[in-house]
Amino acid sequence: MPAWSGSRGESGAWPSSPRTRSRFCAPPSKIAAAVLSVVIPCYNEELRLPRTVEQVEHYLAGKHLDHEVILVDDGSADGTRQVMESAAERHPTVRIEVLPHNRGKGRALAVGVEVAKGDEILVTDADLSTPIEELDKLQAALSNGAGVAIASRAVRGSRVEVSQPIYRVLMGKAFNLIVQAVLLPGIWDTQCGFKLFRADVAHRVFENLVTDGFGYDPEVLYRARKQGVKIAEVPVVWRNSAPTKVSPIRSSLDMLKHVIRLRLRG
Repeated sequence: MPAWSGSRGESGAWPSSPRTRSRFCAPPSKIAAAVLSVVIPCYNEELRLPRTVEQVEHYLAGKHLDHEVILVDDGSADGTRQVMESAAERHPTVRIEVLPHNRGKGRALAVGVEVAKGDEILVTDADLSTPIEELDKLQAALSNGAGVAIASRAVRGSRVEVSQPIYRVLMGKAFNLIVQAVLLPGIWDTQCGFKLFRADVAHRVFENLVTDGFGYDPEVLYRARKQGVKIAEVPVVWRNSAPTKVSPIRSSLDMLKHVIRLRLRG
């Protein structure tokens, strides 16, 4: 999974200058009425991002689906911005949002969702651990009445083709058990990064997001459930993408802290 080192500021409010718009954006006429928005948060992803963008664009073009791909640079220190600009020059459907400083995965996604124009909004990691081809399964769930469809590695029918190291698997299972007990009973995998939202739901649950980092998933799903939105957990193919720069212990403790805070707030 891609690495994120940002942590939430003292308040959950939006920063005064959260991003700058790149000049390498698609013309408004090309993205005024997208059916699907794909939001990809990126932190130091110069090596993986080119292949990811090409895979996403190739797949969506083959489906003849009006779409936009929103790449959010979360204060990267490598050549991620240049890769994004190159992708936007090749593909008129690619848009760029930039956070001047690293804020975390949740904040990057919130910025992307805010500007998304699609009727459906897919958030996905830059490593495509869940292949873009799994999108069809999530779209079917939305067609059947769900407001949110989340990819799952834990429900029957899922297939993990390349697993994480065993210690990360065990830590993930423990975290999800805690999330079920405290916040979201019945959801077995909150942390898979591939999630599809009906646009109105996405804009509501990402607005004024409190959790900037990895713990954003339980927060947006908890908000959706409190609003009476149907959440479908969909089995998918998943392949671990190494390496990761995340500290599993530190990130797990941080996510657990946010889960407890959410529960205490009700």
